[in-house]
Amino acid sequence: MSLTLGMLAGEASGDNLGAGLMQALREQITREQALRQQNTAVHPEDIEFVGVGGPRMQAQGLQSIASIEELAVNGFREPILKLPQLLALLRRLIREMQAAEVDAFIGIDFNVFNFLLEARLKKRGIKTAHYVSPSVYAWRAGRTKRVAKSADLLLCLYPFEPDFYAGLDVQAEFVGHPLADEIDLSAGDDDAKLSARSALGLAAQSTVLALLPGSRNSEVSLMIEPFLAAAELFSAAHDAVEVVIPCLRPPIRARVGKALENHSSLDVTLYDGNARQALVASDVALVKSGTSTLEAMLLHRPMVVSYRLGAMSYQLAKRVVRTPHVALPNILAGRRLIPELIQEQATPAALVGALADELLRARQDSGYQRVFLDLHEKLRQGADTKAAAAVLRLLSST
Repeated sequence: MSLTLGMLAGEASGDNLGAGLMQALREQITREQALRQQNTAVHPEDIEFVGVGGPRMQAQGLQSIASIEELAVNGFREPILKLPQLLALLRRLIREMQAAEVDAFIGIDFNVFNFLLEARLKKRGIKTAHYVSPSVYAWRAGRTKRVAKSADLLLCLYPFEPDFYAGLDVQAEFVGHPLADEIDLSAGDDDAKLSARSALGLAAQSTVLALLPGSRNSEVSLMIEPFLAAAELFSAAHDAVEVVIPCLRPPIRARVGKALENHSSLDVTLYDGNARQALVASDVALVKSGTSTLEAMLLHRPMVVSYRLGAMSYQLAKRVVRTPHVALPNILAGRRLIPELIQEQATPAALVGALADELLRARQDSGYQRVFLDLHEKLRQGADTKAAAAVLRLLSST
C-alpha cells in the first residue's frame, strides 16, 4: 500500500502538531498493513508526506514544497504587503498537490491560508482535513460554514467544539489536546516544584510568583509594566517573594530587562526559554490570556489571567467577541474558575488583590487542584493517535 498525504503548517505550534500526527499515522498504517498481511514486512517508506512544515515535520519525513518562512507574516499590514507572494504560493501548492496525487490534504491551524487551500483542493476532488478548530465560540459563528466548505474532517482540541458544527457538512471530532498528553498529571507536584526551583536558582521556601506577559513583542510591551507593578505590590504584602519571568526570545528579554530598570526593588530571575519551568517552580502565576493559561491549568497552578489591547483594537474586539470568558480554563469549565482582568480592569492593585486571593484559596481549599485535574483528564485523550485514526477513516470513506 502506498499513501501520499499533503500537509501544511505555517507556525511552530502547527509544526509540533503536524509532527505528532505524522508519527501516529505512520505507526497506525504500518500496524494495519502488518495485520492484513499476516505480519509480513511493511515499510514505513510507503507513506509519503509532502507540503510545508518546520523542522519537526521535516524530521518526520516531510518532503518540503516550500519553506515555512514563506508563510511568516505578522500584524495587519504585512499580510497585505505580502499578498501577491502568498497568492502565488497558494497556486503553486495547489499544482504541487495535484502533481503529487495526494490521497488527502491536512491543513494544520494557520486558518485563513489553509482554508483557502483546502477549499480549492476539495473542489478538485481531494479529501481535506483541518487540524484545530478556529475559535468560533469566541468570534463569528458564521465561520463554521466556511470551515464546512473547506474541510471534510475537522479535528477539534476541545470537547465543546464539535457541537458548533452540528448540521453542517463536515465531520467534527474531538481528539483531545496534545499538550495534555505531553504534560503528566503529576508534572506540577512538590518534587517537580523543588527541582524547577533548584534549576532556576530559587529558594525552596520562597513564595514564587511567575509572570508570563506573552510571547510576542507587542504583547510584552502592553503587559509588562502593569505585571511588574503588581509584582511590587505583591512582594510588599508577602514575605520572601521571588519573581520568575521566562523570555522566549532575545528581544523579549531585552524589553523585560529595560522595564525592570524601573522596578529595582523586585527579586527577579529571568531565563531564556518557554513558560513551563517558571510555572512548575511557582506558587501562583500572573498570565496573559492565551495558551499559557492552558499550560498553567495542566500544571495545576493557581493563576490570574489578564489581557490588554491597544485602544482601537479593544474597541473592535468588543464588537465581535461573543464569549463570556477569555481564559481557556474558564471556557473549558463553563464558569469563572479563575479571575480574568481585562483592559482597564487590569490595574496593578486589582491584579495583586486577585493574586493574593487565588494563592490563599489554593492553600486552603483542598478541592482547588481537583478541578484542574478533572479538566486535565478530560483533555488527555491521546490526541495524536485519535487524530490519526480519524484521518484514516476519512481516507477509507467513499
